[in-house]
Amino acid sequence: MADTLLDDVGGLLRETADQVVLPLFRKLDADDVAEKAPGDIVTVADRRAEEVIAAALRRLRPGSVVVGEEAVAEDRALLRHLRGSGDVWLVDPVDGTSNFAAGRRPFALMVALLTDGEPAAAWVLDPLAGTLATARVGEGAYLDGRPVRTTDEVPPVGALRGAAMTRFLPNASRAAVEAGGERIGELLPGQHCAGREYLDILLGDQQFVLFWRTLPWDHGPGTLLVRAAGGVARRFDGSDYHPVDEGHGLLVAANERIWAEVHDALLDA
Repeated sequence: MADTLLDDVGGLLRETADQVVLPLFRKLDADDVAEKAPGDIVTVADRRAEEVIAAALRRLRPGSVVVGEEAVAEDRALLRHLRGSGDVWLVDPVDGTSNFAAGRRPFALMVALLTDGEPAAAWVLDPLAGTLATARVGEGAYLDGRPVRTTDEVPPVGALRGAAMTRFLPNASRAAVEAGGERIGELLPGQHCAGREYLDILLGDQQFVLFWRTLPWDHGPGTLLVRAAGGVARRFDGSDYHPVDEGHGLLVAANERIWAEVHDALLDA
């Protein structure tokens, strides 16, 4: 992997945010927003940003394949590349589209690189905060170019702070998480932006996050970042999360013991 790869892709995301995404923030017309599936919207910013990012990534790694959220919405057969050989890019051009379309923060631009089917590197940019997280497997995680580690501390359950996307959970699981949440110090409803949730774990603003839906472009980048910084990302049954695996349920935490505490509180309640 080229030594400049983290900087090259990070620069690409910043440039795309500055030139494509942010100029459209709070300036979308009605015709700039569409529903690609019931309850799932896309904006002209998503589509334009994905086109720009995908073209640049292909130039950066000739012969590589790009699996972008918006391209997959048009052709789900693209997902087959995630299990293929060579370099495959996962791209979420605007994570938190509902926030972006409503003129709210946060939203993020996210990319992950898979090599021969295995996560290799990741990038998450919150363009309004100006925060860029990067990581490569075996070489740690960085926030704005500085090494970052998740906390080693293990607060008591009553002092933990984190988010759970309960609105997507099946009824029985939602009831269990909500009941168990009474033991958690602060159980947040989520920010409608997975990228921001992962950044907040790296920053120490929260110690965990629980998801039900686990689309690869939503979680491939963030899980790699958190793991590279010392955290944990596992399915509800304790198996490691991998972006090529289909399924539901993901609990991410700053360290092993926090993961176990939150699992016991929310999923074994």
